[in-house]
Amino acid sequence: MTTFPKNFIAATEAFTTQTAHVNAPYFRKKFAFTSGKKATIRICGLGFYELYINGSNVTKGRLAPYISNPDQALYYDDYDVTKYLVDGENTIGVWLGNGMQNSPYGDVWDFDKASYRSAPKFAMAFYEDGRLFFESDTSFLWKPSPITFDDLRAGEHYDARLEIEGWNLSSLDDADWEKAIPAVTPKGEAKLVEAEPILVHDVLKPIAVTKTPKGLYLYDFGVNFTGVCRLKIRGERGQQIRLKHGEIVINGDLDMRNVSFERFSDREAYTQCDWYTLKGEGEETYTPRFTYHGFQYVSVEGVTDEQATLDLLTFEVMHAAVKKRADFVCSDEVANIIQESTQRSDLSNFFYVPTDCPHREKNGWTGDVALSAEQMLLNFSVEKTLEDWLFSIRKVQNERGAIPGIVPTGGWGFAWGAGPNWDDALFECVYQIYRYSGNSKVIVDNVDAMEKYLWYMSTKTNEDGLFCYGLGDWCQPKTHFQFTTPEELTDSVKCIDICDKTAKMARLIEREDLAVLAETMAKKIRCAFKKKYIKDGRVTVAEQTAVAYVLYYHVADEVREALGRQLLALVKKDGVFTTGVLGARVLFRVLSDLDEADLAYRLIVQPTFPSYGYHVLRGARTLAESFFEMDGNVWQKDGEKYDSLNHHFWGDVSAWFISYVAGLKVNPTFDQFDFVEIAPQFISALTFAEARYHHKKGEIVCRWERQGNEVSLYVRLPKGIHAKLSLPNGYRTEEGLLCAGEQTLRIYNV
Repeated sequence: MTTFPKNFIAATEAFTTQTAHVNAPYFRKKFAFTSGKKATIRICGLGFYELYINGSNVTKGRLAPYISNPDQALYYDDYDVTKYLVDGENTIGVWLGNGMQNSPYGDVWDFDKASYRSAPKFAMAFYEDGRLFFESDTSFLWKPSPITFDDLRAGEHYDARLEIEGWNLSSLDDADWEKAIPAVTPKGEAKLVEAEPILVHDVLKPIAVTKTPKGLYLYDFGVNFTGVCRLKIRGERGQQIRLKHGEIVINGDLDMRNVSFERFSDREAYTQCDWYTLKGEGEETYTPRFTYHGFQYVSVEGVTDEQATLDLLTFEVMHAAVKKRADFVCSDEVANIIQESTQRSDLSNFFYVPTDCPHREKNGWTGDVALSAEQMLLNFSVEKTLEDWLFSIRKVQNERGAIPGIVPTGGWGFAWGAGPNWDDALFECVYQIYRYSGNSKVIVDNVDAMEKYLWYMSTKTNEDGLFCYGLGDWCQPKTHFQFTTPEELTDSVKCIDICDKTAKMARLIEREDLAVLAETMAKKIRCAFKKKYIKDGRVTVAEQTAVAYVLYYHVADEVREALGRQLLALVKKDGVFTTGVLGARVLFRVLSDLDEADLAYRLIVQPTFPSYGYHVLRGARTLAESFFEMDGNVWQKDGEKYDSLNHHFWGDVSAWFISYVAGLKVNPTFDQFDFVEIAPQFISALTFAEARYHHKKGEIVCRWERQGNEVSLYVRLPKGIHAKLSLPNGYRTEEGLLCAGEQTLRIYNV
């Protein structure tokens, strides 16, 4: 099938707003089918859909098909439904939710003003042996479903009294159902979804149930993750239950301030809340369909003491069905927890779009992904998901070449929230996808968009020939959004990096013209930057981020040794890292390159504020949005509102563990997919470290273990992988070259 159905239909023109709710619609259609023929369906649901054949849910997963701006990108799914059909009369059913098509509580980012906003709708084509049999049209019938409200961010309301038994079966008498109406076809370019579906990967039981000071019941699932709760209950008809999901408990009550916005403060019922109204017919179960939440705790309102058992709720853990690709373990449990926390935060934010957080925003912030692309691709097989997201980026890029700060968007994010370090997602994702997959198609697909951005970037120079049109060193400890490194510095250095990466990628696909353009631009920016910011072998801005940025992105390598001394002096004076997310992405790597891996490790795991270890020792098992001091183990200080506890953009520390501490560097030169460098850093605080990576050629293992004054280094390489051994200063080995198979080397400290 090469065509995409465009006959969209809806139930009504009315759609849910913050003040008026419209039930999610059921659709159904009866049709005759002859067995022995192959039956396939292509469908696009806007926002979300569930697809049923003769009562069987055949949907690929939760929240299908994909989250997008439908006027830019339309994502379709294909199904082979042959085995679900019978000879004779059959019934197809579709259940629609709002999704991104209608996001009344996305008003913070103007999703409520999106030009594409409408009632949920879908387009479908049914094929018999490859020939079109029927399409979505007004012969489909509809009825309101028991879902009386649904919103991607706010939650779902379900009234079981409105259920229609057998709504998707042929035996149902549908004489009183209404005909669907034609709907406007969105303007977006159509493509099949390649990203992995959203599935349930685990089911957690609560570890504790307590009664709150307000008389509600608090369920603790022991870990902060993403998904929905499955409710199982017996009760009276009309009994209404509210499930409120959050990350923080303060003084015995669930505190929602870190997952909501001020404009939600008087509408608490619409911040990660699901409502269920009982029909009162024996044991009832309910699982939300068209929303998901990020949480550890659930506050339950409306149940009796007898109903508030451990079996009342279970946590269905949901995320994209990506496979784990790498892992790290060492002798320090704090570091192990940081690694686990990074992977958990990554998974929590892969719901097709790589989001910033799974509760308050659920937005595809470009800057967050630019910071995490490498560690995400190292840890998980997320290239398909990122490639689908890149399709949305290409479609939202405007005529000038600008990219908004969030993708998808209804138009918000061009005026604020973007800039070089955020727009870098286009370049960094492509660069790292190629690095970890070896597939140059991703470069070919995106090269025009990258070139277009370079021309846009060239229009943003200031009088010094530099750039200052983005956001700065976000979430800096203590100062938070008051960046101590000027945005002009981080923006200009990132523009150099964008040009450098573009030149590499362009040359790889034989776009020499673009490579030369990018190199010429990079040279010009470097000269302007050094003229303003490099004096007497030092960066004029004496901040960790400033100096680490200049070093990592090779802006002034002619004074690299002096800059290294400047950075070390700053870090040792401060005693902690003082960077925001931009600086943290490079600081630990640069310190390691300066033979100060021990110092980098100490900054990460030490128990004092700010550090990753500080939060781990206070119970964190996901990565927080920002570093802040706590009152003991309580996520509050002096009544302040804290940020999200489940962000991934501090997660490059995981890549540092794998690539530097364990020393497994995959394709470090970018253009040698089958090459790895084994370059361990023998951290003095550790007795062993190990990394594993699942390459297309097989699993690569690198493990070192301290044995007195010697280190034993074990390496396993699959056939077809070439490797180089690089030891830190002061170490040597008398062993041979690394080769395929298993090899153990004795490393001497000289």
